[in-house]
Amino acid sequence: MRTKERTHKYTMMFIGAIVSLLWIYPFYLVFVNSIKTKSGIFKGTLGLPTEPTLKNYPVALGELDFLLTFFNSVVVTGVSILIIVLFTSMAAYALSRKPGKSSTAIYFLFAICMLIPFQSIMIPLVSLFGAVEMLNRTGLAIMYLGLGSSMAVFLYVGAMKSIPKALDEAAIIDGCNRFQVYWHIIFPMLKSTTVTVIVLNAIWFWNDYLLPSLVINKEGMYTIPLKTFYFFGEYSTQWHLALAALVIAMIPIIILYMFLQRYIIDGISDGAVK
Repeated sequence: MRTKERTHKYTMMFIGAIVSLLWIYPFYLVFVNSIKTKSGIFKGTLGLPTEPTLKNYPVALGELDFLLTFFNSVVVTGVSILIIVLFTSMAAYALSRKPGKSSTAIYFLFAICMLIPFQSIMIPLVSLFGAVEMLNRTGLAIMYLGLGSSMAVFLYVGAMKSIPKALDEAAIIDGCNRFQVYWHIIFPMLKSTTVTVIVLNAIWFWNDYLLPSLVINKEGMYTIPLKTFYFFGEYSTQWHLALAALVIAMIPIIILYMFLQRYIIDGISDGAVK
């Protein structure tokens, strides 16, 4: 029996190592080629650089107008995540604490919305926001709220089902109103789920190119993915600068993930299993 368990353990470790290498390989290619010259990339894309250089990074920072584009990305990502966490957690609290046919119908509507591809609603969405002059960062945050609410509500409702209603009743007896119960009692208990919602949406918003290109494609409002696109010209591509810019763009979201990763698995399991 121990032999079978040991064999299974080593097999899973081997499979995990292979999957990890396949996952890391694209990041290896991006980083290695970001420290090559433009001609060095075409001489050997897969190999290590013969003459490594870090000159691509300061040039890429200058071309990106990094401080402005970084600020724009932080504003768009931060505001969008803030309103998603607040509105979806409150909606999930109402749905989980007021069971009934209407609550069930609304919950399943949120769940079904996760299956709708963005491309199918892209044109009418942008047209409607353009008609009310909301093609700006505020409009983009509202769009992200609508697009990201389905998954967030799904996770929050699942997590709240594991919190006994007796806590609500005890807080109400002590003089709390419904909002105080939610804000001071329930919401702090959803830390893992909240972090999961933050990380998953931050990765999406930070790296998103398509929707911002339709909504805030104006000088001075570019996010990092939008600005990076200008390294890819009509007749030539500055691969060495583009790859350096991609490495720079990945660093903040990787740091965020490293700090919050221990909460993610707990948050997904709380929201999806219970």
